[in-house]
Amino acid sequence: MGVSDWIRSWPVYRQLTGADRLGRGDAAASPQSRERQPRTADADRVAGSVCPYCAVGCAQNVYVGSDAAGERVLQIEGNPDSPVSRGRLCPKGSASKQLVTGDHREDRVLYRPAYGTEWQELDLPTAMDMLADRVLDARRKGWQETDAHGNPLRRTQGIASLGGATLDNEENYLIKKLFTALGAVQIENQARI
Repeated sequence: MGVSDWIRSWPVYRQLTGADRLGRGDAAASPQSRERQPRTADADRVAGSVCPYCAVGCAQNVYVGSDAAGERVLQIEGNPDSPVSRGRLCPKGSASKQLVTGDHREDRVLYRPAYGTEWQELDLPTAMDMLADRVLDARRKGWQETDAHGNPLRRTQGIASLGGATLDNEENYLIKKLFTALGAVQIENQARI
């Protein structure tokens, strides 16, 4: 490549001599950038989602592609139609693909019994039944129908809830309704503390 070819390939030269005076189009494009494709080009479909990291609730577009192993997440980007975030994501939200596809992610139920030293793998229905039994048992053991003067209480002190800021408003609403229906009075959220 001679000096004149190098000068012609220089973006500033293309900007000053071409039609793209502001350098926002062809003048800024290099041969390498012309050959690139977006990471979402191979996506078969786009699923809507919400960022899991904080209570803001930024909408996300999850680009899903299929291959021989099945469906997999190709990319997660902000949803420009969202009135909350208008397509923008913070650094954690932008990296949420790692939360979904990271090799460190557990995709099975692990249980360590009381006084046990090893984890046991459980199937999901068994784990859900164990959880429901324990919630109902704690509710029953801590139930208070009336106070010392006979005033109705209808509450349990055996269950409490501490929500986190990674839950969105809808999840917090449903958790509040669930624990209120169970009779719990200690219902708190990290965002209020």
